[in-house]
Amino acid sequence: MPNYTVKQGECISSIAQNQGLPWGKIWDHPNNAKLKENRKDPNVLYPGDVVFVPGKEEKQESGSTEQRHRFKAKSKTRYLRLVMQDSQGNPLAKRSYGLQVGGRLVAGAGGSALKTDDKGVIECEVPPGASEARVVIDNDIWVLRLAALDPIDTIEGLQGRLNNLNYPVGPVDGVMGPRTCEALRNFQRDNNLKIDGEYGPKTQEKLKQVHGC
Repeated sequence: MPNYTVKQGECISSIAQNQGLPWGKIWDHPNNAKLKENRKDPNVLYPGDVVFVPGKEEKQESGSTEQRHRFKAKSKTRYLRLVMQDSQGNPLAKRSYGLQVGGRLVAGAGGSALKTDDKGVIECEVPPGASEARVVIDNDIWVLRLAALDPIDTIEGLQGRLNNLNYPVGPVDGVMGPRTCEALRNFQRDNNLKIDGEYGPKTQEKLKQVHGC
């Protein structure tokens, strides 16, 4: 399967996991140079993107006969980084939280007691194939779809980031409707941009900066 068509919620890490390959072997392959130039971030792909998947290489190791040998497979770590804020944009600093990733409890009841840092940041390792995370702080629960964020230069990417920043647009549908336009203008106003409702390069750059990706 040399070419693979990306589906919603997939990224290079998850594709590599499913194919049994290191993600860098796919992302850094010369046949994916154009994709890499367009998308920049291996964790943010768009449904319909085509990824070249190289074949596996057979590797031989020497070992004595009639003895047991242990081989360890290498895998690159994938990290989840979240900035937790209240509805006014203030960091939820030094707050105890519960975190579940891919059905595995990372922190909270039955896990190690962890707190956000002084900027409200949560960071942890996640399995490459994980598709969902749940964060609990006090009585608030956030359900996150991992690798579901679309590229910054798409309407879906705009909508997803605005929702994450508490500029609600409703469902991410790729339609520049009234709610999306209103949320975009509010974001432009709050960030000292020209309030024109146009999703141009300057607004994209600022949105990427504020959102973090």
